[in-house]
This record gives sequence, C-alpha cells and structure tokens, in this order.
Amino acid sequence: MQFPSKKPRAVTDLKAELYSQPLQFYGQPPLENISLSEFESFAVDRLKLLKTVENLGVSYVKLSDDYLRKLDNEIRAQNFPHGAGDAKDQTEKRRKDHISHFILRLAYCQTEDLRRWFIQQEVDLFKYRFRELNSGEKLEFLHKNNLQYNTISAEEKDNLREKLTISSYAASGVKVEEQDFYKVPFQDALDLVRTRKVYLKEGYAYIPHNEIVTIVLNDFRTRLSKALALTARSLPAVHSDERLQPLLNHLSHSYLGQDYSVQKNVGKISLEQIDSLAGKSFPLCMRQLHQALRDQHHLRHGGRMQYGLFLKGIGLSLEQALQFWRMEFIRGKVDADKFDKAYAYSIRHMFGKEGKRTDYTPYSCMKVILSNPPSQGDYHGCPFRHSDPELLKQKLQSYKVSPSGVSQILELVKGMHYQLACQKYFELTHNVEDTAFSLSHPNQYFTESQKVLGGGKDVKRETDTLQRPQENSAARGLTAAREPAVDESQHLAEITKNLETDFQDA
Repeated sequence: MQFPSKKPRAVTDLKAELYSQPLQFYGQPPLENISLSEFESFAVDRLKLLKTVENLGVSYVKLSDDYLRKLDNEIRAQNFPHGAGDAKDQTEKRRKDHISHFILRLAYCQTEDLRRWFIQQEVDLFKYRFRELNSGEKLEFLHKNNLQYNTISAEEKDNLREKLTISSYAASGVKVEEQDFYKVPFQDALDLVRTRKVYLKEGYAYIPHNEIVTIVLNDFRTRLSKALALTARSLPAVHSDERLQPLLNHLSHSYLGQDYSVQKNVGKISLEQIDSLAGKSFPLCMRQLHQALRDQHHLRHGGRMQYGLFLKGIGLSLEQALQFWRMEFIRGKVDADKFDKAYAYSIRHMFGKEGKRTDYTPYSCMKVILSNPPSQGDYHGCPFRHSDPELLKQKLQSYKVSPSGVSQILELVKGMHYQLACQKYFELTHNVEDTAFSLSHPNQYFTESQKVLGGGKDVKRETDTLQRPQENSAARGLTAAREPAVDESQHLAEITKNLETDFQDA
C-alpha cells in the first residue's frame, strides 16, 4: 500500500528526518509502499499495545512502578521504540511506530466513540514515552515542534527559588535546584494554572520539568483530534479498496471491549427487579440516576440517555422501557398524554425505531467521564469525576461503604483515577479482594456483579454470546469483499483469521 502525498520528496531523506527523533507528533504521513502482510502485522501489534495501555490505566495508578514496568515490557514485546539501542534497529522500530499509528487512524476515525478511545490510548502512550526522554531530548522535541519553551537560567531560578518551592506541586527546595523550569506564556498552561501547580509572574508560568508534559499532551491531543477529523473525510477513497475495507472494519470492531449495542437476555429482567438490582449490581453512576428518578420522578435528557441506554443494555425491551419511564414520569408533573407526546419518541429513538433508526450503544466509562458534564439539576455523569468530594463521601457512607474503603476511594479520586475508584467501589460492595477484570463500561460492571452474586453460573455461555456478533459482522464484511483477485482474497482470509486469534489472546 502507498500513502500518498501532495509534496513528493525522496523517501530516504524523509525517513532520515522522520526517524531521527525518538518521539514525534505524527504530523507527516508515511510515503513508502508496504505489503498487505506488513500492514496487518503493524496494525495488530499497535492495537495490542494500545489495549495494554487501556487495561493498565484502569488496573493501576498511571505512572506507578507497576504501571511503568508492565508497559515497558509490552513495548519491548511488540518491538516498538524504547530506550537506547542500535541506530538501525531504532530506525526500524520508529518506522513501525510511525506507520502503525497512521494505519489505526484509518480504522479509528470512523465514529466519535472510536476516535475518543484511540485518542485517549495514544495520549497515555505518548505521555509514557515523553517521560522517558532525557532533558536534552525533551527540549529538542519542543523546539522541533515549534513549542519554543526555554529553561530559565540558574541565576533566575536561584532568585525565584522560594516562590518556585511554594507554588510548584510536590516540590521542595532541593528538588527546585535539581530540576529545570520552563518559562511559558500562562495561556498555554491553563490546566496547570487552574490547579495552582505553577508560579505566575508578569504573564508567564514557571513550569517544573516534570509538568511540561501537560502542555505537550494538550497540544498532541488537539493535533490528533483534528487529524482524525480530516482522515474521516478521506474514508470513501479508502473503503473503495476491497483489500482494506474489511480489515479496517474488523480492527475497529475488535478493540473497544464487549459490544453492548446488541441486546442480550431481552425480557429476562422484570420491572419489579430494577429496584433490587440497583442496590446490588448497578455501578454508582446508574444507582445515582435510578435514585434521582425515583425521588424526582423525572430526569433531564442527559440522564435519560445515560440511564436509558444502560437499562437497554442489561436487557430491558422497548415495551418495558416505555412502561418503566411512563410509570415513573406520571407520578410527577407529567401526565400520560404529555409523556406520549414529549418523551415516548425519544425512547423509541434510543432503540433505533425512530429518526435515523440508529441503534444507540450504552455509554462506556470513558464517554461518561469525558463528555457532557452535568450542570445543576442534572444527575448524569460519573460521580467519581463530577461530584464534590464531600458529597461523594456522604453518598458512599449512605451505601454502607466502610470508613477505610471511603478513604481509599477518595484517595483514588484525588489522583483522578476515576475508573480505579469505581473498581474499588465494586470490590468493597461485593466483598471481593481483587477483581479479575479491568472496568471500562457500566454494563460490564453489571455483568460482573451478576457473576459474583450468582456464583459464576453461565459465565462462559454469556461471554461467548457477547463476542459472537462481532465475529459474524467481520465474516459478513469479508464475504461482501470477496471479488476478483483470488490470491488477495486468500491472503485477506488468513489475515482475518490471525486477527481473531490475536484478539482472543490479547
């Protein structure tokens, strides 16, 4: 496959320029030809790496010793750039890193959820790799990417030592002497200014060496988000290639976790069970929405979408959902006629029966945390992310979480480890020592809770059933793409078989 460019250049010169640095913003696409097998292997290896980044992020405190050790091992195992090494070997690894990133852009630019997942994992991986650079490499990276931030002189640092010590997060006098500080226009460091982690003087923020990554990550996130939007516009041309379309579709469907858009156990949950299930098996975000609905007899649009799609995911049918919402709303200020006119349509729309007939997927933890923050009078969102710590503490205490457990959860929340806090809540409310899964979805929380409470019955059958739609979808895509070139079709079939094996092993 060839990656086209509007500015033809010598490939050898381009490679020398692109791969001279250990890290890049992926601003220049690859210009060389690669084989279909290399295309596939690069994509799968990077997907494995990004999935590891995701799992580690919800299983360990980010940048903790265990997190760093396991991520370093995975980077080495998948043969991506790490540390120092032979120049030729590093160039090949950087080439793989570069090409594989652009391949996954093609697969993960297609929907908002795919883009959000890809951006988050790439940002976390970038953060780890930037952290591994030495001071000289970081400064060179900043200048090469037009982030003209210079370190302050030893004399200026000595003059400001007391101010820097007081204002810099977790700094001491000794650490101020040992680390570099960057003088940055304050508008480029608003996140750090807002959290009061830096010293401000005359319109400049003095950022310690270990915090400059925050500015770089914001820049990288912005660039990648814009690049994915541009890539999405070129998808029709990519999808016209019969070799690539089924492969890219399979890649994008295989690494977002279980597919909760396809309903299972429809009708097995009765409306009478919901109150009981909310207390035993609902994650805190859904338990909060359920309680608000019972108390207020109403939820705003954001709450109805988040809670309604969750209920759909655990098995509530359209008829049950209409009955459930109607019964609750008419207990408040909404009569049956108004409900049918103003609210029933949105519920049918949620199930793909109105409008564009899109069968909406229950929200993942990432979507709940990152999008549509609640305002006053709203109850949606993530309680660990969006609640005041004191209110969260009171809520946990009311749910009989032990004082030591509340302290552990609040400590994780303080460190912005919201999914880990939810996982700790699961462990404490289910009386389990250590969960054997990485929590990434409210419906996953419900499923795992039911397994624990039910003694693990029918786990294998349920898991197999959940995975089957993705496999069938991929198979349909491959069948539709089987055309003239016999050799390419056979090779594509082998690639897909390898992909399915790799995904099951990952």
